[in-house]
Amino acid sequence: MATRFFELGKVSNVALILSIALLISSCGGNHQEQQQWGAPVDVDFLEIQPTTAQIEKKYPGAIEGTVNVDIKAQVTGYLEEIFIKEGDYVQKGQNLFKIKGDVFNEQVNNSQAALKAAMAAEETSRIELEKIKPLVAGKVVSEMQLQTAEANYASAKAAVAQAKAALGSSQINAAFSLIKAPVNGYIGRIPNRIGNLVTPADATPLTTLSEINNVFVYFSLSEADYIAFMKDRATDTAMSTVEMIMADGTVYDQKGTLEMASGNINATTGSIPLKAVFPNPNKLLRAGGSAKIILRKTMPGSLTVPMTSVKDIQDKYFVFALGDSNKVKMKPIEIAGKSGDLYILKSGLQAKEKIALNRIDVLNEGSPVVPSAPNAAPAQASATK
Repeated sequence: MATRFFELGKVSNVALILSIALLISSCGGNHQEQQQWGAPVDVDFLEIQPTTAQIEKKYPGAIEGTVNVDIKAQVTGYLEEIFIKEGDYVQKGQNLFKIKGDVFNEQVNNSQAALKAAMAAEETSRIELEKIKPLVAGKVVSEMQLQTAEANYASAKAAVAQAKAALGSSQINAAFSLIKAPVNGYIGRIPNRIGNLVTPADATPLTTLSEINNVFVYFSLSEADYIAFMKDRATDTAMSTVEMIMADGTVYDQKGTLEMASGNINATTGSIPLKAVFPNPNKLLRAGGSAKIILRKTMPGSLTVPMTSVKDIQDKYFVFALGDSNKVKMKPIEIAGKSGDLYILKSGLQAKEKIALNRIDVLNEGSPVVPSAPNAAPAQASATK
């Protein structure tokens, strides 16, 4: 009996020792894992869902009025009057400059006198012709004298026409001494002052005149961007409507429409110019200014991720996706575009995968986590490239 009790006690001791060994082994494994990864980290995870996104591209542009006119002298003379000031808005036909016109007025007077003399000579030739006609009919004078009289009359008529043309030319030159606005618009810089000699050959115009009720913003696309844009616009007509960022960084409150500015690609730069036409009701935009044109491409069914959830390692992008047993997987992704705080994905993730939103600086492949949902997931927005 005593022997059996001893044997039972011996069996119980063996079982106890095995249990302790297993417990120690288990604790040792957890300790090794904690030594390798540390304690699980509390991390917010976002479930990726498809959304409609927009890729934006921005291009620098130059602003011009729909009409830009260089006002230049058409006759040589001294500047006598300036009727406008820099920055004035003028109407078509309004007086701008006056060149001293005494010499042109005298040319008009001389041409008028020459015309009167030519007309008098014409009348004399006509009278002579009318006097000879009956004499020729009565055989008093020869046919040759009649032909001479007719030729003299024709010459006198030609002289009158020539004198009229000379008078018209002198009157035009006299009119050129008063320079008027050819279109409505704003006056630019006026480099000359009263008393300056101006000529048609001057390289610098008297001023420039810009019509800015609408403005053109010229910009260029590379050949590759142009081809991609034209393909995208064929299926997305909204791409023909554009926005503009003004020089102060704010978005202009009017929409623009795209037009071609050239039919050819520049062989030197490899680019093709386009222009965006914007209404300018408040005359805020002025010729010579600068801006940026925003082109947008709509991408339905896109996956987007917050930039704060992306790790950049040597120009390669990674996110930490939630895997089995609450451990993260480090996944490479490709970026199609960006805007503000979001990336649009080209590849790397599937819908409904969950990615870490924070603590990515302490996470590694296989790190254990305690996952939770964020208080407010970032909004899915348009994107820029």
